[in-house]
Amino acid sequence: MASVSCVAGSEAVMATPVALLSESVLGWSIFTIVLLVILAFCWVYIRKYQSRQESEVISTITAICALAIALITSALLPVDIFLVSFMKYPNGTYKEWAANNETRQQIEDTVLYGYYTLYSIILFCVFLWIPFVYFYYEEKDEDNSNKCLQVKNALKYTIGFVIVCSALLLIGTFVPLESPPNQNSTQWEKVQYLFEELGSSHGLAALSFSISSLTLIGMLAVITYTAYGISVLPLNLIKGTRSILYERLENTEDTEEVEHQIDKLKAKCADGRPLSMRDRRNLQDLEDKLQVLRRHGRHLEIAERNCCNKVGSALRPMKILLGVFFILVALLFFVTLFISNLDKALHSAGISTGFIIFGTNLTNPLNELLLALQPVFPLDYVLITIITMYFVFTSMAGIRNMGIWFFWIRLYKIRPQRTRPQALLFLCMILLLIVLHTSYMIYSLAPQYVMYGSQKYLLQDNHTAAITKICDADAPEDQCTVTRSYLFLHKFWFFSTIYYFGNWAFLVVFLIGLVVSCCKGKKSVIEGEVDADDSDVSDDEYVH
Repeated sequence: MASVSCVAGSEAVMATPVALLSESVLGWSIFTIVLLVILAFCWVYIRKYQSRQESEVISTITAICALAIALITSALLPVDIFLVSFMKYPNGTYKEWAANNETRQQIEDTVLYGYYTLYSIILFCVFLWIPFVYFYYEEKDEDNSNKCLQVKNALKYTIGFVIVCSALLLIGTFVPLESPPNQNSTQWEKVQYLFEELGSSHGLAALSFSISSLTLIGMLAVITYTAYGISVLPLNLIKGTRSILYERLENTEDTEEVEHQIDKLKAKCADGRPLSMRDRRNLQDLEDKLQVLRRHGRHLEIAERNCCNKVGSALRPMKILLGVFFILVALLFFVTLFISNLDKALHSAGISTGFIIFGTNLTNPLNELLLALQPVFPLDYVLITIITMYFVFTSMAGIRNMGIWFFWIRLYKIRPQRTRPQALLFLCMILLLIVLHTSYMIYSLAPQYVMYGSQKYLLQDNHTAAITKICDADAPEDQCTVTRSYLFLHKFWFFSTIYYFGNWAFLVVFLIGLVVSCCKGKKSVIEGEVDADDSDVSDDEYVH
């Protein structure tokens, strides 16, 4: 019997690492598949919007890699939730491979290092790689003869970004997360404490502070682009576009009217008399308008022959259903975010704690939906992945519709096959910053689920049998594992406070965008393709 028990015990010990390996392989295999899909999507997306005439290999590779990093980082949150959830059985007990606390810590450290690796790459992209490529292209001469001078000037401008990054890392290094134990300590003891904090965190706090600072900029981008994208994308699908035949007829009438006005002005100088200053200015304006109308007509003619537009017309009912679904999702996000912020306002300790609450005190629709989907594997993970991607793609839709602005100055337009390399680099940088803030937005939508996933624990009572409960803030510390994303988001309380007020601004901008989108009419089928500041050269690359 003793020998049998020894064999059984050895088999159980051997089964634990095998189970651990299989669970980890499953989680990371899903992540690898998503990674390959992301890389393929990034290549197609960048090639779709890239200008054929001004494209360069270095800017194309940079844009594809930066966009891929943004999407990969956003895909890590569902993996984090998946791994902490998979450590337990549905009855609340730990699986054999996760029974050891050190094993659980190893798994979570792997995810944490994944976050820090991707966030370090984002820092490298935002402060070094993308600025260098951007200025390298800006310094390009027409003859492209002096490469060394081009690199030198690009490095000169990039140094400013490196200095800002170094300053953020330095500030983050010496910002202690906790107050010194003795407030009456000497100055030397305080300095010594700061260096002890630096050594204990291995410099990770510095990286966290830098990323949190970038996340503030990402919050502004989310408020501007994502809030608008969430409101405009569904309504554009529902409203559709104007009829090509009607647009061509209208454009032909406008062209004839402008040509008639030009002929009338030119008739005034038929006898050799010069036109007045006012007439010359009007003539110039009319000729510019005629040029735009003719380009507009050429683009409408191309659109009429385009097979994609014909397929899109056939799929019109599906687009309407998709738009209705998206607007319902957007309204669900609005209600959920409002309830979450209201919960923090009523039940948190206030500004000094970053409005942090553990769990939910008010009924949160999205959080309850995710918890209700837990029994049907893997619906909850699919939903959280869809939510993450939804934020990213609506952000891309917002940037595409609005273009890239600096306050009231429009810098670049995002248009298929006609987007300049600098605009693509700006687009990818903005998306990198948006992805940083997306994790906090999703936490705000489903705080309890993002914190614990689908974990459950056993509540033991002296008088009754143990009951299974969903993990929350009241659970014993050794019974529920918190996601690394949650710990990372709340490393600095003052950033959490700013993010909280940013959520209110997001709700306001969403409502404004929804009202504006409702008041607007149908878009042209060639919306954004023809503007007065375009050149005829841009038409050539579009046609061919």
